[in-house]
Amino acid sequence: MENHEAVLKPIDVCFVGTYPPRQCGIGTFTHDLGQSIAQLQGETVATGESVRVVALSNKGGAYNYGPEVQFEIRAQHRLDYRRAADFLDLSNADVISLQHEFGIFGGEDGAYVMDLLTRLTRPVVTTIHTVLQEPTPGQLETLKAVCAQSTLVVVMAQKAIDLLVSVYSVPREKIMLIHHGAPDIPFLDPVYTKDHFQAEGRRVILTFGLLSPNKGIEVAIEAIASVVKEFPDLLYIVLGATHPEVKRLFGEEYRLSLERLVKSNGLEENVVFYDHFVSLEQLTRFLVAADIYITPYLSKEQITSGTLAYAMACGKAIISTPYWYAEELLADDRGRLVPFHDPKAMAIELRKLLGDEAERDLLRKRAYQFGRQMVWREVASHYVEAFRRALHVRRGPIIGLRTKQRTTKRPSLPEIKLEHLRLLTDDTGVLQHAAFTTPDRRFGYTTDDNARALILTIMNWNLFKDEEILPLLQIYLSFLNYALNEKIDRMRNFMDYERHFVEEMGSEDSHARTVWALGTTVAYSPSDSIIGLAARTFQQILPVSENFTSPRAWAYVILGSLAYLKRFGGDREAQRIHTLLAERLLKSFADNVAPDWPWGEDIITYDNARLPQALITAGDALGNDDMRDYGLRALAWLLKIQTDPQGGHLSLIGNNGWLKRNGKRARFDQQPIDAEGLIDASYEAFRVTQNEDWLTSIEQSFDWFLGRNDVHTTLVELATGGCRDGLHAGGVNQNQGAESTISWLTALHRVHQIVQEKPSKT
Repeated sequence: MENHEAVLKPIDVCFVGTYPPRQCGIGTFTHDLGQSIAQLQGETVATGESVRVVALSNKGGAYNYGPEVQFEIRAQHRLDYRRAADFLDLSNADVISLQHEFGIFGGEDGAYVMDLLTRLTRPVVTTIHTVLQEPTPGQLETLKAVCAQSTLVVVMAQKAIDLLVSVYSVPREKIMLIHHGAPDIPFLDPVYTKDHFQAEGRRVILTFGLLSPNKGIEVAIEAIASVVKEFPDLLYIVLGATHPEVKRLFGEEYRLSLERLVKSNGLEENVVFYDHFVSLEQLTRFLVAADIYITPYLSKEQITSGTLAYAMACGKAIISTPYWYAEELLADDRGRLVPFHDPKAMAIELRKLLGDEAERDLLRKRAYQFGRQMVWREVASHYVEAFRRALHVRRGPIIGLRTKQRTTKRPSLPEIKLEHLRLLTDDTGVLQHAAFTTPDRRFGYTTDDNARALILTIMNWNLFKDEEILPLLQIYLSFLNYALNEKIDRMRNFMDYERHFVEEMGSEDSHARTVWALGTTVAYSPSDSIIGLAARTFQQILPVSENFTSPRAWAYVILGSLAYLKRFGGDREAQRIHTLLAERLLKSFADNVAPDWPWGEDIITYDNARLPQALITAGDALGNDDMRDYGLRALAWLLKIQTDPQGGHLSLIGNNGWLKRNGKRARFDQQPIDAEGLIDASYEAFRVTQNEDWLTSIEQSFDWFLGRNDVHTTLVELATGGCRDGLHAGGVNQNQGAESTISWLTALHRVHQIVQEKPSKT
């Protein structure tokens, strides 16, 4: 009796996937499956205890989730996956139900999901929503790893099982087939709900789902145009909002093209677009009203379709292109298949079904009968069976030493906060100084700071793909574009608060730092339009840098040119100038070094690490071992002379006197820009050598910001992302200006990048 009760005990499951109100097909699936399992166990998702959700978000904090969502993973934040794993292992969940689709997870081919899976100690049942026959190497590696870390794998079509076994080498016994769920809708005559859409007495054809160019709606419209003269009462309803990602990238371009097609064919009275993400109740009315359902998709490699499953379970006469899922569901004469991109063939089937009500009803009955196994209560029952099976396979301790070790190994990496940067930024650019934390308008703006800020925003975009950073990026790029004195192709630097530049030409360093910022923008820009402006300005201001004499300016131009060449590698002028300046920088070191002074100048001033960083990066790009080795030696020496011999912490050379050859180093003012430069340079050294000692140097420099320094005081406000302006003998400078704040944020972004690039470890 006790064993029987244990078997029937409600199973605690936590779903990991997208989730409403985010508009996403997988989110809808996750919600409906979770709700059905909760109901099966006598609960509701919102008030029960046995079903919980970890939601994948493309905009952190942007969605008003229900109480069942207990944790949010920002898709492009790799650390969130590790934190989610720790959270789940300390939860009450018996089983994790992961919804897998490459595009919803961060990293190349969604690889960040492995940071979650490799750290979980709970059994994982993964539902695979996309299985490709010809994956890229990255997709193949990722999906194989996901399946290997999953206790069981669920797919929705036999074709998916065949592909997982033959292409991805997944053991067949590890795979379960469970149909896509669908609402349990009575078998009703379409007349029942047509009055809701002013469609009484009309033949209704329906397509629904998030709109995107791969849906082939234009093919269906052309087919409608061929048959409308014979069936003038025909009404084709295209139901669904434009897919959010399509809308983000291309706006309503596809929908507008469809509307133009409708107008050019004179179908305004026969084709209607409902641009809404509808509720289940509304969708049910549309489905019931349809005489024929069409899925004119253009891609063969579609292994599932929630919209087709819904139409099948509702008992619709279906016409579809032969993508994999449709071939399986519509087999045995449960629907009609027509070739891809073939409106004539689709029109032929439409004529047959529109003119033969008996045949339509026969198809409807076959579809409805098959669809009974797809209603949510049946699907939920099969999933609970899968969860129990996974529990049986994965018996063992839930929380072990591995969890304890990883949660105590190191402190958490601070979150990236941009509040203070936004405070310092107005619609002109980032203001140079602050009085304590308040922007100080008296000192206006500099090209230097806006170039630094542009690099920072590009780093943020490259890491997290969060569109909220783009307005800041555009402000800083706009400032640099305006700062160019086109009469002499030189950058101006200082602008007063009235937006007047106070000089015709800024320093070599400010010009070169702009080259660096623009080159970085070209390399990692989010859009062609931004690349276009950045590349044009870069090409305009690069040539004059050939005549610069400042070693730091050479370094900035080298770094910017190498970034630019990542996108436009064939640009001969950029190749020539970066090579020329790299050789010039190398010569300055070769001509000046001594056993106790491996440096290219007779003084150590500010932003020193950029010189060895440029040598290391250029040496690696050019295959010049001498250049690379000079840079590595110089960087190692720079770190050594700036390490406190007693405390082992970073003790930067201060700008109150700096360090002259054979002289005594200035201990204060120590500047954040120098700590951040050491982090960037050490990162390049690690990238080139893969020597993990450089990671220790990064940690040492990063800790300088957080209080491991000569005055044992933190410089940063973690809640706002602000950073104080430097270390004095008596403490810290309390002003939080642009240079220091951007230096801290850049350092923090670099460390986040390192964490995201390092392979996941169990």
